Amino acid sequence: MKYKTILVTGGAGFVGSNLAISFKRKYPKARLIALDNLKRRGSELNLSRLKTNDVEFMHADIRCPEDLVLEKKIDLMIECSAEPSVLSGLKDNPGYIIHTNLTGTVNCLELVRKHKADVIFLSTSRVYPYDSLNKIKTKELETRLDWQESQHIHGWSRKGVDVGFTTEGAKTFYGATKLASELLLEEYIANYGIKGVVNRCGVIAGSWQFGKVDQGVFTFWMLSHYFKKELNYIGFGAKGKQVRDLLHIRDLFALIDLEVSQLAKINGRIYNVGGGREVSLSLLETSQLCQEICGNRVKVGKDLKNRPGDIAIYLTDNRKVTQELGWSPKKSAPEIMGDIYAWIRKNEKQVKQSLNL
Repeated sequence: MKYKTILVTGGAGFVGSNLAISFKRKYPKARLIALDNLKRRGSELNLSRLKTNDVEFMHADIRCPEDLVLEKKIDLMIECSAEPSVLSGLKDNPGYIIHTNLTGTVNCLELVRKHKADVIFLSTSRVYPYDSLNKIKTKELETRLDWQESQHIHGWSRKGVDVGFTTEGAKTFYGATKLASELLLEEYIANYGIKGVVNRCGVIAGSWQFGKVDQGVFTFWMLSHYFKKELNYIGFGAKGKQVRDLLHIRDLFALIDLEVSQLAKINGRIYNVGGGREVSLSLLETSQLCQEICGNRVKVGKDLKNRPGDIAIYLTDNRKVTQELGWSPKKSAPEIMGDIYAWIRKNEKQVKQSLNL
């Protein structure tokens, strides 16, 4: 690999720590730096993992330019830092998420410009507006909602949402700040000669994710079943039939590894990245799978009111990235949920203490 020093922002988080460790294991001669402000609960547990795997840790906040001072040059930034909650800012002051996800991006891009480094930017499927997604006609099946056939919508098919789908319309502050960040990256690529690519990710899952109801839902569901905590089906009839695809963190690493090796060829491109229809679950199906894997049944309540910005179905159309890079997800939904269960069981005491369960 040509990159000698790689900086991973959000490097003590679920995605960042796993990517940093994976790169270090595959390319032991490369210098990996994980940068994080450790704000998110559970991130402190990743510090020992980073150290064990010879990944350097840098305690810094992307909102503060004075924190982003590096003595040695970096060659590549994997930009994983973000406030990932889709509910953040919707009921209170949006300043925090805007400052983190937008001002933070500017500071990261300035660091990239000064170091003449390249960048892999992790964006989100939330750049697509929820009203437009919810206008896609659905049908109710036994365990999930599904999209109806024979609808003519640009950027959409029953396989999933492609990058050509509209981004016009409200999309939550999380989605809006990530889309704005994408636009800024486009200008930096055009004006400063850096190379970069954007991955609009669906739900990412796997071990060392401390899931919440509004972010990391599949891990949250397994955590709740493992520790026997009550859950709720929220909105869309409160039947738990809303659907998301899920992508294992190892499959994401495999993609980014490919992108890094071909960045000059794919410079400036945007990809939708997720499990797709083949690796998707409804909440009801997730409950059934969690019961099968860990043997616990929990009480699931019903809340008929839809949450702000919620979506009935989101599936990723991976065809563009598959055609251009030959990548496709390998881990099935049962494998992903089983991996999460195995991690919780192995680290039960640490997880329980960190999440106050």
